[in-house]
Amino acid sequence: MSGIQVNQLLTENRVIIFAGSGGVGKTTTAAALAAHGAQLGKRVVVITIDPAKRLADALGVGGTLSNEPSRIDLSAPGELWATMLDTRTTFDALIHRYSPTPEQATRIIANRFYQNISGALSGTQEYMAAEKLYDLYNDSRFDLVVVDTPPTRQALNFLSAPARLTRFIEHPLYRILIAPANAGMKVISTITQPVVRLISKVIGAQALEDTVEFFQAFQGLDSGFGERAGAVEKVLHDTLTQYVLVSTPQPDAIGEAQFFADTLRKQNIQPALLVLNRVQPRFADNELVDTQSIAAQDLALLEENLAHFHRLADAQDEAAQIFIGSEAQIPVVRAPFSAALLDDPEKTLETLCSLGALMARAD
Repeated sequence: MSGIQVNQLLTENRVIIFAGSGGVGKTTTAAALAAHGAQLGKRVVVITIDPAKRLADALGVGGTLSNEPSRIDLSAPGELWATMLDTRTTFDALIHRYSPTPEQATRIIANRFYQNISGALSGTQEYMAAEKLYDLYNDSRFDLVVVDTPPTRQALNFLSAPARLTRFIEHPLYRILIAPANAGMKVISTITQPVVRLISKVIGAQALEDTVEFFQAFQGLDSGFGERAGAVEKVLHDTLTQYVLVSTPQPDAIGEAQFFADTLRKQNIQPALLVLNRVQPRFADNELVDTQSIAAQDLALLEENLAHFHRLADAQDEAAQIFIGSEAQIPVVRAPFSAALLDDPEKTLETLCSLGALMARAD
């Protein structure tokens, strides 16, 4: 892929979602290309769903990122902003937005069941990440949203979260739980009493009562949440939303990238790019230092090192061909092994920008 095509990816789209297995430099890659987007004049916000502080580290801002976007001090024609998902804060904001009255919002947020699910229940983080993406998408301060997702399997949960919420709201059991208190409890007692007794034994009567109270308090909010979930899903499948796979030239990481590409295609989404990260560069023999000034023994060691690097590059090319051979329609850009230097805690924003520019110049 030429630099022109990478620049088009950054300038002609509204959302770019980065995905890949853990440990492949996904966060650094997302931050680097977000910074390059700002250099191209875009007003970019990059959000990480991963609770680890890798994005803050990559941008050199320590632990200062929060749920509210912060502007990064960057000399560029555009702007660079960054934020880190706070699941509970995002959920609270949605409750306040869709509650008919402030009192109902207060009652829901004070409910013990809500306090548990708002930060810990499986799937909550992924859905709130999709909600946060939608907020940023509609924020007039930004014209490009860059999303750093968790490792591949969790990223898939993020993509499917709006549809799962819609299915849950439409489920008959949900309708029972949000029924008015007397009627709802009557339905539960007459139809599902054996199930309720079993649940009570497992989670306790108080926990069950908190759960039922939560869903009954939630009554009236479901239409707003359902409509919002539908709008979020449209953004995730919009033609101006692109998906970038990040991998290293290792068989397991390549396999994960293939898995994600296959899964996206089942949803009628074609990945826009594969970033092959930490690629071993090749050195030509004529790039060696003046051999006349090196002792024969030392020269032999240097030549063996060079041969080792060539073998490593060959092995990486072979692994990369697993993906390139089967996914010829997905463009590939290579980021050199030197990008791994960004794992150094002393890395700077300038280095990050250099990496983004380097990937945009890659052939």
